[in-house]
Amino acid sequence: MASLILGTAGHIDHGKTALVRALTGVDTDRLQEEKERGITIELGFAELPVNSDLRFGVVDVPGHEAFVRAMVAGAAGMDIVLLVVAADEGVMPQTREHLAIIELLDVPELLVAITKIDMVDEEWLELVDADIQALLEGTRYRSAGRLPTSAKEEKGLAPLIEALKEAAGRVRSRDGVDLVRLPLDRVFTIQGAGTVVTGTLWTGTLRDGDRVKILPLDLNARVRGLQVHDRPVGEAVAGDRTAVAITGEGADRTRVVRGTTLVKDEGWSPSWMITALIELLVDQDWSICRNQRVHVHHGTSEVLARCSLLEVDQLNPGESGWVQLRLEQPLAVRGKDRFVLRAYSPVTTIGGGVVVEPTAPKRNKIDQSTSEALFSVLGGDPLSAISGYLDLRGWKGANIDALPVQTGFLPATVESVLAGIDQASLLRTTRQLFAQSVHQKAEDLIRVAVQNGHTNDPLRTSVPLALVRAALPKSAPSDLADAIVVKLLKEGVLESANGGVRDPSHRPTLSQEQEEVSGRLEELFSSGGLAAPTIEELPTDLRERPDIWSLIKRLESVGVLQEIAHGIYVESEEIKAAEKRVTEMLSGQINLGPADFKEALPVTRKRLIPLLNYLDGKGTTVRHENGRDVPERG
Repeated sequence: MASLILGTAGHIDHGKTALVRALTGVDTDRLQEEKERGITIELGFAELPVNSDLRFGVVDVPGHEAFVRAMVAGAAGMDIVLLVVAADEGVMPQTREHLAIIELLDVPELLVAITKIDMVDEEWLELVDADIQALLEGTRYRSAGRLPTSAKEEKGLAPLIEALKEAAGRVRSRDGVDLVRLPLDRVFTIQGAGTVVTGTLWTGTLRDGDRVKILPLDLNARVRGLQVHDRPVGEAVAGDRTAVAITGEGADRTRVVRGTTLVKDEGWSPSWMITALIELLVDQDWSICRNQRVHVHHGTSEVLARCSLLEVDQLNPGESGWVQLRLEQPLAVRGKDRFVLRAYSPVTTIGGGVVVEPTAPKRNKIDQSTSEALFSVLGGDPLSAISGYLDLRGWKGANIDALPVQTGFLPATVESVLAGIDQASLLRTTRQLFAQSVHQKAEDLIRVAVQNGHTNDPLRTSVPLALVRAALPKSAPSDLADAIVVKLLKEGVLESANGGVRDPSHRPTLSQEQEEVSGRLEELFSSGGLAAPTIEELPTDLRERPDIWSLIKRLESVGVLQEIAHGIYVESEEIKAAEKRVTEMLSGQINLGPADFKEALPVTRKRLIPLLNYLDGKGTTVRHENGRDVPERG
């Protein structure tokens, strides 16, 4: 069964609640103050089953200008809105403001219910209808149906329901396999059930027993019970009016309040900065300037934010442009979410926008390429949008689990796009995905780093991996360079050598003089045995050579020398022989001190300690607080 959200909108006392009661039999004014004053203050909810294939969750919103905040919270997420206009008064100020909010939130379908027709004659009704038609002209709802009704006399209800059915057929059914998101509009405690949160399930399927989070607080919780329109259920689907009993840290009523959001899936994170395409209403007097403070209404949340205009210094009424909203409190936001902007003071609706970067890097100005990437994310097909988002992320890359949140696409759509992308164009690490441009830049930087390594130290057989990793910007994740190296190794562009990498064509070449010096070094280290000279102890003419370290490292790379500690080298065969003596002479002995190794390692204590530390690292000896053990060898 399709479950869609039907909301009301319109001026105060135009009969929204009475019409909902006539359609559903439910009085949505639940507060005593609402009944005493005869106006809706908080959101009201009812269920309208149409047939076996369709049901509406009805959200009745306040019409008074003082409660526009509640109206915006109700309008967010609507599939169809019922704009209510009383026949005896016609179009009024809140009619216009509500319509503007509905259009800013991009509600897919709108119908107009002309109420209280029992109070006017036919001629007046025609004038009101013409006034409504003029109001809708110039909006996306210019062809919306206008249906005369009377809740008091129950007139026009059947045609209204038929029109709602037709509108529902034009609305894409909410997808139960999408990410779970439930903006919370009430939090309270019930005896025996504990903390209960309620809201209209925007997307996904929520099940009893699910582990969830409350954002932006990032509190963990578990679902211990579900109700849909007061009926206990095992699961709630997108569009359902849902009450959720929760346990865990997320059940803390001192922290979990209206405006927070219940989610289930990976990839969500609190948003402090949002990049959005903002549009200001034409028929209002407000402009937006740099650093201006505004109210941001998103879902059931309202927070203050500062505006950073990214292309111009000021947006005027009727204009649109890229703006970064720097929030004073975090929100749980998804790509392509709609929101409403209201002026800081006096509070009035001035415009709205659509989210393109839910968790944006700080931006002050953007260039043409960034603007194009933002438009690709906003309006492109899934492949173009995801590619544009990766371009925006640059060296930081995109968390793969977060792509459905960041781009606003269904998880299955993201998976399909990633499966179809040419893997040669994108680069994927364990959790991150990088744009083709980053991929190519990273490859170029690493190739240059390897070539520079060979040029700067031509006698070394390989370039250390640390030097290769340092070639990428600091903002790049640590595993990006390793992923590029692995790819280049598979392609044969690089090859492994002595713990590093090298160009396959690179081979160290010694001059005749370097050959002679290398021979002298081999003789010195061979004759010195385990007490071979350190680099500082070499003869002056060798020690002061600019290529001495390159010559030493070359001897190490070809297996002639072994580094014991920094600056201390021993002939490789000599250290192997020493290791064998230690094993044969001291095998199975425990709690040995340095003096116990003197026979196997006949060197001074100054040289003995580095040797023992080296053997500890090899596992030949085992160091502990009582000395060293020499494990028995089979």
